[in-house]
Amino acid sequence: MTASVSVVIPTLNAGREIGGLLDSLLSQTVVPGEILVVDSSSEDATQDIVASYAGRGVSLDVIERTEFNHGATRHRAFMKTVGDYTLFMTQDAVPAGDRYIERLTAPLGTDKTIALVSGRQLPKPDARRFEQLVRAFNYPDEPSVRGAEDLPSYGIKTFFASDVCSAYRRTAYMECGGFAPVNTNEDMLMAARLIAVGHKVAYEPSAAVYHSHNLTPGQQFRRNREVGAFLAAHAGELMGASEIGEGGRLVKAVSAQLLREGRLGEFVAFGFDCAARLAGNRIGRRSAK
Repeated sequence: MTASVSVVIPTLNAGREIGGLLDSLLSQTVVPGEILVVDSSSEDATQDIVASYAGRGVSLDVIERTEFNHGATRHRAFMKTVGDYTLFMTQDAVPAGDRYIERLTAPLGTDKTIALVSGRQLPKPDARRFEQLVRAFNYPDEPSVRGAEDLPSYGIKTFFASDVCSAYRRTAYMECGGFAPVNTNEDMLMAARLIAVGHKVAYEPSAAVYHSHNLTPGQQFRRNREVGAFLAAHAGELMGASEIGEGGRLVKAVSAQLLREGRLGEFVAFGFDCAARLAGNRIGRRSAK
């Protein structure tokens, strides 16, 4: 029997993006049985655009903006869906082709031990050079399947997952109690919980989306302050894995490539970006303690 598929998309003022994303999802080789858009009281045309798709399996759930929480809101949405597999996306992710859903859910169909699959994130055309290289490092063109036994070799990457483009097996999700009410990295925490009870987590690069951000150092600092606080608060569930080694490899790889290309301006900008990440992470960890 063919597994049923649901898609959840949280939105906020997504009027410029949501129509194209819905069109892309409804044109896939595997068409989702339902698409639930959870909107945080947008002030633009988001809700009207979503409502225009009502006859095509798309529904809208409006919440107060102050109620939004990365983990709790996604769990609420998950519980409103019925698919054997529930996929999560963000409003600014664009599927790279019409086989995105087919490829993202394929590992769930072929290996019953896999509970969560994440896809590859490709840089958008406007991504600056160091952001392109960061994406290439974090999202390589090699698939992986990880379990608890892989912690010594993968470290923090054992729990790599991203709800920018992910798919969850409903039975495994329910077994672990669903997303925790956290303000960031709900996907990583869910991956850790799934792995802790014997499931596996996969990365499937053939299922790709275009998604990237040119963040300012200030934005990067605030983002990594949240991440640092999260990592400190949930160190036990993350089995003591550290992100320091992986972060160091990223800095070396990107810096070396920028220097080979003679992109000194990007090299300097990347240095500021890394400094903002590090400072945010450390302050976030201290605040959590």
